[in-house]
Amino acid sequence: MSTFSNANTGDKPADPYKVANKDDLPASQKIESLDKFVTSCKFGMMTTRDASTGKLVSRCMAVAAKEHGGVDQLFFTNTESKKTDELENDSHVNIAFLDSSGQWASISGTTSIETDRSEVKKYYQPTLKAWLGDLGDGIHDGSENDPRIGIIRVKMTTATYSISDKTFFGFAAEVAKGTITGQPANVNKLREISERKIQSWRASH
Repeated sequence: MSTFSNANTGDKPADPYKVANKDDLPASQKIESLDKFVTSCKFGMMTTRDASTGKLVSRCMAVAAKEHGGVDQLFFTNTESKKTDELENDSHVNIAFLDSSGQWASISGTTSIETDRSEVKKYYQPTLKAWLGDLGDGIHDGSENDPRIGIIRVKMTTATYSISDKTFFGFAAEVAKGTITGQPANVNKLREISERKIQSWRASH
């Protein structure tokens, strides 16, 4: 399989930042830390693919609930919105989370759209009515029984995220040192979680 390259660095790493910041921990610690970060962010950008144009589309979505120890995430949706059509055509998504300090997470997964009323009622929030409205027909009223309310369940397949325990001054000092010495700044904990590790975690939770 071919890969893009525009440089030959010999036996030296072409991406020294990744080498300096990669943080290998047991999978359980990686997943628990990611789950904590997602909870703190609450909102993520969900990216789907528009079947009619092939273009990627991102929308801000709020995490409604999590299952299997955090590796499955649930989001409420209006079943009549375009994103449900996009997910029906291609179930693959990416969800990106970012906080004000620059910490981030990128989660890849596959989706299913749940319309079972018992599932909806389990996680229903009255504030959903503000987004769906009451059409005045006694059915489409934004309540837990409104058939327009569904759940997008995202089953995580892989994840990459970057968090930091550096203070503002510690971060600035690392960047300044790297600028002077040419050594990559060690400012983040860059972590990757493989599909195999996530599957194992899901099976035990």
